[in-house]
Amino acid sequence: MTDIKVAVVIYESVSSGNARVYRGLSTALEFKRAGDEVVVMFDGSGVESLAAISDSSHKLNPLLEELKDNVIGACDLCARSHRAIKPIKEAGWPLLNDYNGEASVRKLVVEGYQILNF
Repeated sequence: MTDIKVAVVIYESVSSGNARVYRGLSTALEFKRAGDEVVVMFDGSGVESLAAISDSSHKLNPLLEELKDNVIGACDLCARSHRAIKPIKEAGWPLLNDYNGEASVRKLVVEGYQILNF
């Protein structure tokens, strides 16, 4: 393992196209395969993406499955506000609420992660 620590934060909804979500997952996978420490978090409209691609029939699901040990979860507040809470919970993903009910990006920075937004 290298000293590189990267957090890929996905904000984009797949409803507006798969390109940015694919790129975020693909980038995370590149770091993982290189032996770097990488985590993936879904925030904002990205929670809709996590809900959608958790379905095994979605074309991005194989990427998500390969990264499942790296996905730290989805913003709790965002999942509720985007009505994505049920599929996220059913898929077993953690809900992150460590900053006033929301996922904390600062926590990742404090832990030494470089943040990449998609």
